[in-house]
Amino acid sequence: MTKMTLGSYPHMLGFEQLERLLERTAKTGNEGYPPFNIEQTSDSSYRITLAVAGFAENDLGITVEDRQLVIRGRQADDSADRVFLHRGIAARQFQRSFVLADGVEVGEAVIENGLLHVDLSRSRPETVVQTIQIKKG
Repeated sequence: MTKMTLGSYPHMLGFEQLERLLERTAKTGNEGYPPFNIEQTSDSSYRITLAVAGFAENDLGITVEDRQLVIRGRQADDSADRVFLHRGIAARQFQRSFVLADGVEVGEAVIENGLLHVDLSRSRPETVVQTIQIKKG
């Protein structure tokens, strides 16, 4: 059995980039930490919320790289000066990636009560009708 690709469909032209995006999304390696929610806040906006308890603003980084929203967290490990009788809260780092569709823009990011909120909005594409002239060859 052969793998069906978007290029296998003769009426879908130029979707190779979408196929690469889907493959990249499958390879992002996002583990279960930190947990997150994605909610639709209006017809054209979304909010990603990550549980980042223990992370300060300067421990977090948000970038958009090639239509991919990447949220990273890295806490400084200050345990060298401390003696733990029990350590159940580890300073861990994370990276969460979200592939953004064309027209989706990242708005503001706010941290409150241990939750990082990242707002996204989608612009409405213009409807374009183009008439192609037929030339005699």
